[in-house]
Amino acid sequence: MKTVLITGGTGGIGRGLVRAFCAAGWRVAFGWHQQAEAARTLAEETGAIPLRADLRDEGQMLALFSDAVRQLSHLDALIVNAGITWQGLLTDMPTQDWDDLMAVNLKSSFVLSREALKVMRPRERGSLLYIASGQGQSGASCEAAYAASKAGLMGLCRSLAREYGPCGIRVNCLAPGVIDCGMMDGYAQDDKEALRQRTPLQCLGTAQDVANAALFLCSDDARFITGQVLGVDGGLVL
Repeated sequence: MKTVLITGGTGGIGRGLVRAFCAAGWRVAFGWHQQAEAARTLAEETGAIPLRADLRDEGQMLALFSDAVRQLSHLDALIVNAGITWQGLLTDMPTQDWDDLMAVNLKSSFVLSREALKVMRPRERGSLLYIASGQGQSGASCEAAYAASKAGLMGLCRSLAREYGPCGIRVNCLAPGVIDCGMMDGYAQDDKEALRQRTPLQCLGTAQDVANAALFLCSDDARFITGQVLGVDGGLVL
């Protein structure tokens, strides 16, 4: 049975990923931090393994990874999905908020990828997948830190694809556009409508759209695909 560790499993996209991979027959472990009830419900619904960790803390990240590998027995895929944002002018952003955002969005990718590569390399196969964002490609006014962290994921993806391709390990990114869940929950309907109209396909994405792309990139059907950033954005970033 294929296995996967997914971070940020209780967020909107995260729940979609956990459900899709479980439905496809994968054995899934997922990370969560603050949403205990959501984690319990998702685990009961899908049979996935919930593992709590604060991704700002390296010790907790390492414990999360160790527990996941122990319970899964091996690791075929790592999906780094957890992320936080901060909205406002960069000149108003406290340094601690920048550090927290980079720790969750980017440093966790480094730490967990490092550990995953250690266990994947002896098996000469595996897949790393980062959930980035179209904002990492285009930039985003009043979300500079978030966009910078997602651009960093793309650079990490391409670099590791070169480093570990000879070991049979693939590394890719997804760059979602406007996905109507999770971080979009606080948007007014008028704002969502404006974003819909800006999207060439004239609709907002769903968590399932992202999960479908993730399933493909982590599957053997994508055996010859690495170092790529796949936009799941309805054409928003062209």
